[in-house]
Formats: sequence, structure tokens, C-alpha cells
Amino acid sequence: MNTPLMLAGHGTVDAAGVAEFVSFTDRLRRLLAAEDVDVDGGFIELSQPTVHEAWERLTGRGHTHRAAVPMVLVGAGHAKGDIPAALEREVRREPGTSYVFGRPLGPHPVLLDILAQRIAAVAEPEGTAVLLVGRGATDPDANAEVCKVARLLQEGRGYEFVETAFVSLAKPDVVTGLARCRALGARRVVVAPYFLFDGVLPRRVVAQAEGFGAEHDDVDVRVAGYLGDCDELAGLVVERYREALHGDIRMNCDTCAYRVLLPGFEDKLGAPQTPHHHPDDPAGGHGHGHGHAHGHAG
Repeated sequence: MNTPLMLAGHGTVDAAGVAEFVSFTDRLRRLLAAEDVDVDGGFIELSQPTVHEAWERLTGRGHTHRAAVPMVLVGAGHAKGDIPAALEREVRREPGTSYVFGRPLGPHPVLLDILAQRIAAVAEPEGTAVLLVGRGATDPDANAEVCKVARLLQEGRGYEFVETAFVSLAKPDVVTGLARCRALGARRVVVAPYFLFDGVLPRRVVAQAEGFGAEHDDVDVRVAGYLGDCDELAGLVVERYREALHGDIRMNCDTCAYRVLLPGFEDKLGAPQTPHHHPDDPAGGHGHGHGHAHGHAG
């Protein structure tokens, strides 16, 4: 029996976002059916299906071992601690089960190509500035990854320039990012949401971008689509799955605030990681705490 693929997402209160995650799981199930690879997935909080339910379904279908891929774009707290902690809780609940853990999806050339496609759908590169908008995190390393993606997106694609903004938890925010583009002389700006699926935050990006455009008629503000449920993204997840089974999956720990003392983030150094509470989890609590997993659980 081949090792199954388990998708581990954060979760969203938005029904459309949940539906896209489920649809994407089905896409991967079809994609890997010829290789006899089982696929399931769940969330660590906010919505169903839960990670616990997905874990139980795979176990019920005869699997003791699985490869878990975190459905996140950057190595922030969810990938470094929350998701591995939730998976470790399942191992403790069901002795004899195990998992290997894959890397976050980005940065990756596939994601850059998808972003470029989404931008091209609303504007040509020439004369266009891009504002790449990430979720934002309290993890400085994760925010830096979004800035890296912005620079990689700019290289060789003909945009005037690419700036970075965040919709929560980090600065600059969307409005400030757009104001910066305007101050730099941009007359057409495409706001590119760096999100996997629909949800509250991608819609907030759209609303804030449209609000700025309405107030500044000297700038043509357009909004590109988010990454979305597509074959290219599914192919990247399969790559992460195979890497988890056969490759070197170590994250970059050089600038991780949980391992390195960074100014302003002293409270994170060595902090223990515990699973999120999920109201649909049978434990009804946070489970057992454990040390910082940093994606190296196996």
C-alpha cells in the first residue's frame, strides 16, 4: 500500500474557501489515483473537515503512515509549530501511526508563474507596477519570504516594479503599499493577493484596493486573482509530497525566531508549541504541549 498524502490546512470561516480546499483535495485524489496514492485533508482550526477527521479516515482505510504537506505558502508559525503539533497529537492518540512532514509550498517558481498568469489576466506587464499582498505574520522570517517572492516576481517579467504589503499582523498594509506605489510614480498598479484560496483576508485585500482606487483617480488600481485550485498548484503539492517521502525536507532555521534571538521577538526564542484548539476536536482542548517542532516531526 503506497504512502497516502495528507493535506493540512489552517482553516477559514469562509464557506467558499473551505469548498476550494475540498475541491483541491479531490483534484489531487484524481491526479494520484493512477499511482494508487490515497489523499485526504483537514484543517487545524476554524472549519471542517478537521485534521483529526482526515487522520482517522486514512487510518480507517488501512494506513498507518502518511506524508503530510502543510497547505501554507510561508514558513510561519502554522508550518513551524501549529500543524506539526496537531499531527503529533494524532500520533499520541493512535500509537502505531506516524507521518513525515513536507515543506511549505513557497517560495517556488510554480507559484511565481501562477502569480504572473493572474496578473496578466488583468494587465500587461509594460507600464504596470505590482503590489504583492501577503497574509502577514508575527514571524519576521515569514514576512521576509513574501518580500523575497516579490523580488523574484519582478526579475525578468517586465513590470515597472514590485512592492510588498500585508493584510494583517505586519506592515506596510495594503493602503500604505498602494500609496508607496503611487509616490514612486506608478499610474497602473495590479494588486496581487498571495493566497492559496478564497477567504476573509483575500476579500479584504480586494475591498481595500478598490477603496484606494476610488479615492485616487490618478492611479488605475486593478486586482488580480489569488492562486486558486488549479493543476499547477496540485503539481507543486505532489512535488512536496515526493520530497517528504524521499528528499531533504529541512527548513531554513538560520533566521527562525524560535531558534535565533532576533530583536523585538525575544519572547519567541525556545517557546513551546501546542496544537490549536478546534471546537470539533473530540479532546475539547489543546492536547499535550511539546517542544518546537519546526517542521521536522516525522
